[in-house]
Amino acid sequence: MLHGINHNMFGKRDPAQYGTVTLADIDARLQRLADELGVEVDAYQTNSEAQLCERIHQAYEEKRDAVLINAGAWTHYSYGIRDALAILTCPVVELHMSNIHAREAFRHHSVFADIVTGQISGFGVDSYELALRAVVLRLRAAAV
Repeated sequence: MLHGINHNMFGKRDPAQYGTVTLADIDARLQRLADELGVEVDAYQTNSEAQLCERIHQAYEEKRDAVLINAGAWTHYSYGIRDALAILTCPVVELHMSNIHAREAFRHHSVFADIVTGQISGFGVDSYELALRAVVLRLRAAAV
């Protein structure tokens, strides 16, 4: 689970848009669901685009089964992160708590859209759990 720029401020940043849930709350919910599903989740947050790219490279080197990413504002303009994600051979799910298509015009476009397996947005904190469930289902179906 890759968390992008400003996500360390969840719970403080724009509560009307993102609620009062913190990043620690999100990670704890994901961990509980991962335990229920019998999978492992490694969560990482950074405000550095370069560090996020390095973490994506690490996921490639470690042959991770899947990557969930909420890159925040980087979703709309970071071709560096897009190119790093394109290296991955595993499923990648882009997710957002808010409905990016119901917000400012610049948020309607994702530079990741054409390379990710799927996108989930608009379900608040549940977007994280929906993304994890979706990728686990996909991996299990591929294994059959």
